[in-house]
Amino acid sequence: MEKTITVKLKKSPIGYNKRQKATVHALGLKKINQTVEKSDSPTIRGMIAKVSHLVEVVEETEA
Repeated sequence: MEKTITVKLKKSPIGYNKRQKATVHALGLKKINQTVEKSDSPTIRGMIAKVSHLVEVVEETEA
């Protein structure tokens, strides 16, 4: 069973540096309040940590 996490974009990346914008885009987030489901891996957790001020983890589900 693979764990998944739901990530929601809460704040616009406009005004932040290019690397943070690229990280938000790499997570698959383009619009505010958009949610995406990602596998719970150290790579994804690291990306979320770098833009934690822009996104929130909505829920953790057992898939």
